[in-house]
Amino acid sequence: MTTTTEAVPTPATAGEPLRPHAEQVYAAELTALAAADDRPRPPHWRLSPWAVVTYLLGGVLPDGTPVSPKYVGSRRLVEVAVATLATDRALLLLGVPGTAKSWVSEHLAAAVSGRSTLLVQGTSGTTEDAIRYGWNYARLLAEGPSDAALVPSPVMVAMRTGAIARIEELTRIPADVQDALITVLSEKTLPVPELGDEVQALKGFNVIATANDRDKGVNDLSSALRRRFNTVVLPLPAREEDEVAIVSSRVAEMASSLELPAVPTAVEEIRRVVTVFRELRSGLSADGRTRIKSPSATLSTAEAISVVTSGLALSAHFGDGQLRAADVAAGLVGAVVKDPVSDQVAWDEYLEVVVRPREDWAAFYRACREVG
Repeated sequence: MTTTTEAVPTPATAGEPLRPHAEQVYAAELTALAAADDRPRPPHWRLSPWAVVTYLLGGVLPDGTPVSPKYVGSRRLVEVAVATLATDRALLLLGVPGTAKSWVSEHLAAAVSGRSTLLVQGTSGTTEDAIRYGWNYARLLAEGPSDAALVPSPVMVAMRTGAIARIEELTRIPADVQDALITVLSEKTLPVPELGDEVQALKGFNVIATANDRDKGVNDLSSALRRRFNTVVLPLPAREEDEVAIVSSRVAEMASSLELPAVPTAVEEIRRVVTVFRELRSGLSADGRTRIKSPSATLSTAEAISVVTSGLALSAHFGDGQLRAADVAAGLVGAVVKDPVSDQVAWDEYLEVVVRPREDWAAFYRACREVG
């Protein structure tokens, strides 16, 4: 009897990560921007505010190096966000789910500090330790409170290094834990009473938080904490063409990361998915003639990206390699119908009143009805 033992991949041989950090994916662009950037930089910033905005919105450098757009939206909105980080006010990115809050937060941190990983993920179970500091309890019991026993939070590390800390879903964190940020943001210090010491933030330190008020279990910010943030609201794309461009770009990136074959005709179905989402969000058909019920789902750009990516996987592995209506129908119905009663009614009405009369959408109508 023979047995074969498959080698377990080590970190050096395990291949590329599924989802690299922004500073890894766009390292070449960040390096080129830093080399071409001759404008004043705030302390500990890797790039000037102008270069950070260029990194996010894209452009062409003086030497001809192209910089890809990471965010499609108002330039003034991005400028306000970047300018906030250069002041003593923290930045709160607010918007409905799927408006690229986390995406923008990550890229801002990568461009400003060269590091986007100083992250606190907000949940109902987040404790003060995640924002302030914790302890290595084995050392604490053996030695008592000491610097060696202290476990710094991402916020503390950012304060010590003059970097950007990120807090995702701030309003999901319990209110009493949120308030641990007040001293950090107002005094720029983090007391450690167990050691009779404190951490004073270096210049360049700041916080980017994200939040939305559409999910259940939201904890409103206290007025004291809200005053310490400058709020920038990220809207859903205003124009259909912008949303199609965003979805196309992100789907191409994700398909490359997942090693899915390229689908040359994806644009037609991407535009169809975007049209469906926009009509259902607005409660009005694209021609403005028909009013329809809106489902409870957000139907954000991020969800459109997910629907199309799932369709690409179906087309690549179980289809003919060409993205078709049937490939996106299943994911689309799942994205729209969250409530099996009220959302199903809205979806059925939309299919009959808006989709069915469109002759060039006949295959899409049939595919959605088959899935349903």
